[in-house]
Amino acid sequence: MRRAERLFQIVQLIRGRRLSTAAFLARRLEVSDRTVYRDVADLMAQGVPIEGEAGVGYRMQSGFDLPPLMFTKDEAQALVAAVRIAQTRLDAALGRHAESALSKVLAVLPAAARAAAESLAIYAPPVGADEATRKRLETLRLAAEARHKLRFSYTDLQGNISERIVRPLGCVCWSAVWTLSAWCESREAFRSFRVDRIAALEVLDERFRDEPGKTLADLFRQVESQMAERDSSTDA
Repeated sequence: MRRAERLFQIVQLIRGRRLSTAAFLARRLEVSDRTVYRDVADLMAQGVPIEGEAGVGYRMQSGFDLPPLMFTKDEAQALVAAVRIAQTRLDAALGRHAESALSKVLAVLPAAARAAAESLAIYAPPVGADEATRKRLETLRLAAEARHKLRFSYTDLQGNISERIVRPLGCVCWSAVWTLSAWCESREAFRSFRVDRIAALEVLDERFRDEPGKTLADLFRQVESQMAERDSSTDA
């Protein structure tokens, strides 16, 4: 949990109880008592009206509340547009989560803003990836998040089939086409694979850690360097 999220949770926990000890907060947040003491002191220094002290407990002064999250009409319309466009391209699981999140946002909007957002004249019919590819995309995404290596067979543009073991780094959407960016252990280099050309996909038990020269940041730097070199050669 990031520190900003932890501070927010501390505020919510203290608000919801008459008295919260540091030990209680530490157990709920899975941190040390010392961390709680430090975080509460920082919140109090920032003006959050918490009363109490270490060893006794904390409570929130009456009347305190967090400001509600609100969107303008234009912001709400932007969210609707983003979800509509993304849903047809994301894997099924992420698409459902995106729709659920949007529903929660729309539910708390004022009636006029909600009506304007829902009537937005922007639509995105399904394109590109079929159901099998979207399912494969979900497997690749989850493997990248969990840092699991993958084994699969791949068919290139010339029809050649090869077996690969890769470290999945991220999935990239090129309009109607998804690719997997990965460190290919079979080639000892970064490679991109079209998701619809991947077959016999297997998530391995073996995990990987970031190593210098093999991370997504390294890949981005390599791509930027190649683009800069291409631009300089074109200018010359």
